[in-house]
Amino acid sequence: MSAHARGRDARRPGVGFLLAHPAHFVALGFGTGLSPFAPGTVGTLLAVPFYAVLAYWFAPQWVAAAIAAFFVLGIWACGRTGHDLGVADHGSMNWDEVVAFLAVLVLTPPLVLWQVAAFVLFRFFDVVKPPPIRQVDRALKGGFGVMLDDVVAAFYTLLVLAAAKWLLG
Repeated sequence: MSAHARGRDARRPGVGFLLAHPAHFVALGFGTGLSPFAPGTVGTLLAVPFYAVLAYWFAPQWVAAAIAAFFVLGIWACGRTGHDLGVADHGSMNWDEVVAFLAVLVLTPPLVLWQVAAFVLFRFFDVVKPPPIRQVDRALKGGFGVMLDDVVAAFYTLLVLAAAKWLLG
């Protein structure tokens, strides 16, 4: 059973759960994980304005450092929130998508077409989970596992974008 299917079987968190602990607020993407429709997609979309703010205020190396810190924060937040929900990778937890797509945006040309392609590819790889993403998702539990499978989806996204850029010259 996929992580998203397991997440749907568990109780659906509400605003009270979101605000009950700082880890919940982070893991549920500042509330975007409460979306009744496609919380992973909504979290991925959250990364776009979040990245715009980071890129405006900070040099690329500081944005990359922030993303690394967000990854570590996500290990803690998703681990705690998954434990509290009783599901390691609950469907409402979307901080993993936010962080992974931030990493994609750092390396994507700042043109709308490239960013839309990056978004579509990332969502495809995150939902379909081709090998080894599915194996990482199943094998690694806790906050690290939640965060890592999306990093692999981000890597696949960047590979496809790099190939497209090379082919297009």
